[in-house]
Amino acid sequence: MKDISTGSRGSFITFEGVEGAGKSTRCLELISSLERSGISVLHTREPGGPPASERIRSLLLDPELLISPLTELMLYLASRASNVDLLIRPALQEGINVICERYSDATYAYQIGGRGLPEKPVKDADSLATGGLVPDLTILLDLDPEEGFARLRRQGREKDRIELETISFHKRVRQIYLKLAEEDARYFVIDASAEPEVQDRLIKDSVVRLISGNNDGGDG
Repeated sequence: MKDISTGSRGSFITFEGVEGAGKSTRCLELISSLERSGISVLHTREPGGPPASERIRSLLLDPELLISPLTELMLYLASRASNVDLLIRPALQEGINVICERYSDATYAYQIGGRGLPEKPVKDADSLATGGLVPDLTILLDLDPEEGFARLRRQGREKDRIELETISFHKRVRQIYLKLAEEDARYFVIDASAEPEVQDRLIKDSVVRLISGNNDGGDG
């Protein structure tokens, strides 16, 4: 856990990727595998987590609502601030490992890359919402958005407000994710088109190395 105000204790792992990349599935498989190995974790998501954040989530994903880009940003950050203050930071400070589906990088990819909001103000506002809390490891499930939406169609479920955006929007999101991964060593990029068993093994190996290193006094 890289934190401007406290020392390192629990490990903070996030999952990122475009729609349909399999974040929830891979995340839940990781948690199940870790727990079978005797490693307990706190699982949360964004938008979401605490009750107030879950209510914000229902607004953000409602396909019936028209939400401006700036309003969308502020809602995401409000949800994140609550998640960090009430769940993530307290758990990390108690030595609990936290796994979160989406975090600040999603804001950079979707609101800066997808919506075209200005980079510096968005990153400054996100830093205020998180209090400077940065993940130790970010697992990026990389997939062509067209394949991601093909998966969603096969699942037969209705699209949420974000999934209804154009394919060009989601391709911009992917490009920002890849750019972020090139610039930051905390990223671990997984080919989300690979066999699930291969993805799961690579993900678990990277997470176990991180947690073991932190428990051994590494500088996580």
